[in-house]
Amino acid sequence: MPQIQTVGNPGSWVMKLRENCFYSPAASVLSVVLGLIILAVVGYVFDWGIANAVWDPNPAACREASGACWGFVAEKWRLIIFGRFPYELQWRPGLATLIIVGMLVVSAIPACWTRQGVRMLLWGWVAAFFAFFILMLGGVFNLEPIGTDMWGGLPLTVIITLFGMAASSPLGILLAIGRRSRMPIVSALSTGYIELVRGVPLITVLFVATFVFPLLLPEWLQCDAFWRVAIGIALFQAAYMAETVRGGLQTISQGQYAAARSLGFTERQCYQYVILPQALVAIIPAFVNSLLSCFMDTSLVTVVSMYDLTGSLKLALGDAVWRAYFIEGYVFIALVYFISSFIISRYSQWLELRLKGAKARHVVRI
Repeated sequence: MPQIQTVGNPGSWVMKLRENCFYSPAASVLSVVLGLIILAVVGYVFDWGIANAVWDPNPAACREASGACWGFVAEKWRLIIFGRFPYELQWRPGLATLIIVGMLVVSAIPACWTRQGVRMLLWGWVAAFFAFFILMLGGVFNLEPIGTDMWGGLPLTVIITLFGMAASSPLGILLAIGRRSRMPIVSALSTGYIELVRGVPLITVLFVATFVFPLLLPEWLQCDAFWRVAIGIALFQAAYMAETVRGGLQTISQGQYAAARSLGFTERQCYQYVILPQALVAIIPAFVNSLLSCFMDTSLVTVVSMYDLTGSLKLALGDAVWRAYFIEGYVFIALVYFISSFIISRYSQWLELRLKGAKARHVVRI
């Protein structure tokens, strides 16, 4: 009778290790070499980043240490996270960012996706954006007014990313549908916009939004640099979102569209109730990739004198006492970016499996 291996059996992981890493002589050699390299890298990182590191904001101790100087982060973390926002008022961007992140967490809970729950979420987002801009701008409720030119760090990164994706998603869907339109002028305009924007680097869009638009727009349409940059990023992302959505639309067979039309659906209803729900599920990985790309691309706003997370680090490195410890600073913000991206990526994988499972159960019931 064959022996049944259980998860807790010590022989089970040995068997898995043999099957996955030592199934042939070449695989065994490669596994050993890679294992030694990983151990060496982990050992060096541990010695540099933990064992021999300095954790207190003591420049003299950092100069004598052979490891990392995390004292730089301990000394400058508020400048890195909140940028040039007045020091004594930094509770405002901290609270504003927590409100936005809290709404993101609540919106990710499946129990809130009922029809009533979606309505509540929409009102919640309206209140969250209202609270964010009240806290950041001030000028009401006895809050000291702060211009957008003083915004920076993580709150600026979060709001630009959120605004860029929230505004570009519906615009990208409309552009994708417009590109597939049977009306030549709609298809040509949508295609022209997509190809024009995709052929221009984001840094050019930021320069145009910051320095060219104020010269071309009438005075009554003028706005400050933050809104010009946010709108520029949203318009840029919309072109890429349109191609992502178009790829999802192409996965849906024409038979479903024809079947919906035969049931009396209008073209808008076909897209709203049949085509788009399936296409948007199919593009979840690509959508998350666009979200992460937008999250990372916010670092380019430093070229137009806005200080996101990366730009705020450069401000912190302007202190001559701590300028030599830029590696620790970049490792710190890299961890912030990585942890945020990892959480988003894992959630997207879970959501994709959940939606595919729901679709499979629906097919079985049918």
